[in-house]
Parts: sequence; structure tokens; C-alpha cells
Amino acid sequence: MIEASAPPKRPVIVWDLVLTIVLLVVLVGVALLASFFSFFLAFASDPCGAAVECDTDRMALGMLIAMIGPLAVGLVTLVAAIVVLVLKRIAFWIPIVGIVLVAGIFFGGAAITISGVPGTTL
Repeated sequence: MIEASAPPKRPVIVWDLVLTIVLLVVLVGVALLASFFSFFLAFASDPCGAAVECDTDRMALGMLIAMIGPLAVGLVTLVAAIVVLVLKRIAFWIPIVGIVLVAGIFFGGAAITISGVPGTTL
């Protein structure tokens, strides 16, 4: 009788585990910092008034994107990296992509906010 052996388990890749954890901590810091800086986008409405009519709905949408977007991307990236680490695959690239996406979403939200003020450019 032939017995089927279990497939060998993947070893833990220590350098990837350590680097991924460090990058996840950096990712959480960047996401929180971007969300904090989104509150300062309210100052984009300073020139608005009787002489300059701003699109407040667009500005509010941009501020909301810059405020919630980095936190949402950070959370999704965190979960994805943990899942990949549990599967013992290379995962250090996931937080790097998350950091880039957090920055992109913040600057995209800031651009939308600033576009609500006529006569301003980035």
C-alpha cells in the first residue's frame, strides 16, 4: 500500500517578515499623517467669499477623499499583507504599493479640493 505524503510546508522568510512589519508601521504612520493633513485643506476656502464664488460641494468631496481614502487604503493594505504573510509568500512589496496609493489618493483629493476654487492651480 502506497501512502501519500503531505506536501512540504513553506518556511518562514525572516527578512521578508521583518521588512513587511517595518513597512506596515510606516504605512500606518503615512496614512494617519495624510488623514491629519486633510483637515488643513479647509484653508483652501479662504479666498471664497463675495468676490470669488467657490464650488463648495467639489471642495467637500475632495476633502472627504483626502481624509477617508488614505485610511481605507491603509486598512486594505494591512489586511492584504497579513494574509500574504500567513500564506508564507513574499509580502514586502504590498506596504510599498500601499504607501504610494495613500500618497496618490491624498494628493488626488487635494487636487479636487483646490479645483473648487476658481483661479487656483497646483
